[in-house]
Amino acid sequence: MANAESRRPIPIPIPGSREAAAMAPLCSIFRRYLKSQSLKYTPERADILNAIIEHDAIFEVEHLLGDMRRDGYRVSKATVYRTIKLLQEAGIITQALFDAKQSHYQLIYGKAPRDYMVCMKTGRSIEFVDDALPALSRRICEEHGWEPVGHRFQVYALSPEGRRQIEAEGQD
Repeated sequence: MANAESRRPIPIPIPGSREAAAMAPLCSIFRRYLKSQSLKYTPERADILNAIIEHDAIFEVEHLLGDMRRDGYRVSKATVYRTIKLLQEAGIITQALFDAKQSHYQLIYGKAPRDYMVCMKTGRSIEFVDDALPALSRRICEEHGWEPVGHRFQVYALSPEGRRQIEAEGQD
């Protein structure tokens, strides 16, 4: 663990800014969750949560760790992985996309659902919005007597680039 002198100061969001609005409730939610598990809200955990909020996109843990170290944070790989697990358990982030190498995560708390198509050949993903998906989710839940609280929709497909790569491999 880093000492106070070796850590980069946690940026203080400007009151009234989008970052301040996002950071305050997420910190409170995470603090409450940690307290319920008899765990502490440490400066390192705060740094990791802040880095995820600032990133606000799908991320791989190794890239997040690299970005944090490049920005001057001194945080261990083990601490990042443990904090990611705790953030998932608290309902703040979720595992988003999968590829052969690594899991991907995204911030979900307070966010509208994000839907993706993932190319199985290239790993490229695109986010899309379809207003029919929340209605479909609600209808399916109602049919089964469930109450919807959110959804995640991922389509695994072949992109035009992925199809071209497969065709090129077949010609070799």
